[in-house]
Amino acid sequence: MENQGEKTLAPGAKRERLGSRLGFILLSAGCAIGVGNVWKFPYLAGQNGGGLFVLFYFIFLIIMGIPVMTMEFSLGRASQKSPTAMYKALEKPGHKWHLHGYLALAGNYILLMFYTCVAGWILLYFFYFLIGKFDGVTDPTVIAGTFSEMLANPWLMFGFTAINIAIAVVVCMLKMEKGLERVTKIMMIALLALIIILIVNSFTLSGVGKGLEYYLVPNWDRVAKSGGFFSIIINAMNQAFFTLSLGIGSMAIFGSFINKDRALLGESVNIAILDTFVAISSGLIIFPAIFTFNIDPTAGPPLLFITLPQVFAHMPGGRIWGILFFLFMSFAALSTVLAVFQNIVSCTQDLNKTTQKIKKWKISLVSGIILLVLSIPCILGFNVWAFTSPIGDIQGIEDYIVSNILLPVGSFIFVLFCNHKIGWGSDNFLLEANTGKGLKVKKWMIFYFKWILPVILGIFIVISIINPFVKLV
Repeated sequence: MENQGEKTLAPGAKRERLGSRLGFILLSAGCAIGVGNVWKFPYLAGQNGGGLFVLFYFIFLIIMGIPVMTMEFSLGRASQKSPTAMYKALEKPGHKWHLHGYLALAGNYILLMFYTCVAGWILLYFFYFLIGKFDGVTDPTVIAGTFSEMLANPWLMFGFTAINIAIAVVVCMLKMEKGLERVTKIMMIALLALIIILIVNSFTLSGVGKGLEYYLVPNWDRVAKSGGFFSIIINAMNQAFFTLSLGIGSMAIFGSFINKDRALLGESVNIAILDTFVAISSGLIIFPAIFTFNIDPTAGPPLLFITLPQVFAHMPGGRIWGILFFLFMSFAALSTVLAVFQNIVSCTQDLNKTTQKIKKWKISLVSGIILLVLSIPCILGFNVWAFTSPIGDIQGIEDYIVSNILLPVGSFIFVLFCNHKIGWGSDNFLLEANTGKGLKVKKWMIFYFKWILPVILGIFIVISIINPFVKLV
């Protein structure tokens, strides 16, 4: 069957290209790697009993994450467009799949509305350790008070949020190869180097044995204390799914910037491995430290900003290790900010014939200004507007919209579109995904993609939407 994506570019049309396969892998991994890996994964592992959570995380990454990522890459590469124009190039006449493209653009905006705020916190804590703010501070109430003071200061949070957005605007103004690809390569290589340094240090601590046992060895006693077996499964499924940033077209956009030299299943596996390596490594860094200094491993979200500064305060050379750790965190967070902001720029460029004529630097600048304004509610939600939220802080509402609705629903749409005749169809998907060298999608996998994966995603969507209100698990 003819691959519909082959004829989507008009003669003479130009599409930015990534300079290398390594750039594509690091850029895609950079989009996936973020606070979800280095902050959320360790504290979820701690809250959910450690080893069993990690095991199920791996399982769901394989059966859900990698297939959906392969489909996103295929759609982007076949169409050579971002989601706002991708469906129009591939869908049958009269169909309305392209409406999801506009939802994907909105999802990228909503994600960065709160993500840039969290990235700002991390950058601020890097600065705090750099100037020695926590030197000699061992009182937990003082460290906790520092975090509370930050949340209460909207101007401080706005300033560091603006720094992250400004970096994204400047980098994305440049051509892909000279801007985003080059910067991401440097950050990701530095991030991986920092991981090795921090792991080596953690493995010298006295609590390394107990920490690794808690983190990696399944323990049924801890399962009962953490909320039960079903709760662990759902949380592991959630983390495996969201860690790869699937459902709002991020990977589809990066797929549109690559050539057809490599089959896409293998590329998805490589990116998933790199993403998982960072997540697992974060736990290898954190758990030996918290068991060395008798910190509660189930501390949850405060683990990063309240608990870990206590750990560094008690460590010899703690200031240096704090600087390196939050530099590592800043690179992880900023890599996602840069990648998702590029998605916004690409989607905006592809909106219509008018936006296609606007220079990239102008779209980047305007998008940055819009994002800065849209980030204000999240910032004020922790102080001035704290009383307005019906289900928690405004950041929590924005996170819920993206994580519990837009990402799983978007992935469900991608799966249906790629595997059913009413959409693009499995023949076209197979042809595109398997073009090039490397690991290929087998025909027997299509039955799973077509009939079983949508059911898993459907159940997951229902639980994700309802659970925050009725606490099913």
